[in-house]
Amino acid sequence: MKSLLTVSLFLFIGFQVIAQSKTQKQIMGLLAAQDQAWNNGDIEGFMQTYWKNDSLMFIGKSGATYGWQNTLNNYKRGYPDTSSMGKLHFTLISIQKLSRKYYSVVGKWHLQRTKGDLQGHFTLLMRKIRGKWVIVQDHSS
Repeated sequence: MKSLLTVSLFLFIGFQVIAQSKTQKQIMGLLAAQDQAWNNGDIEGFMQTYWKNDSLMFIGKSGATYGWQNTLNNYKRGYPDTSSMGKLHFTLISIQKLSRKYYSVVGKWHLQRTKGDLQGHFTLLMRKIRGKWVIVQDHSS
């Protein structure tokens, strides 16, 4: 009986690690797609990873912005052309499971631009909504 419980426990832990690893790979794939869209000059494509909802929260140097459309408008205002967008590169520091529906992602961003590079850090709160992982909160500095 004891060995059956031990085997069951190891199987349970093994499935949890596989599931977490699969989710982490999905999230990394979403961030890679964002990176690619940005580097193609496609801000709308970059925004596809964000929750299309008025409750989306983006916190940047100017404070909090609420809503998908407002966030998109701010990106377009701040980066009006591909020259100002530059080339984006993310470096992930951690992807941490908070619950079955939430993950925290911490990383660095770097924009290489001819008029001067920009860089900073970000913390994302990702939520699984209707089977899809989306960014529901972004704090970038």
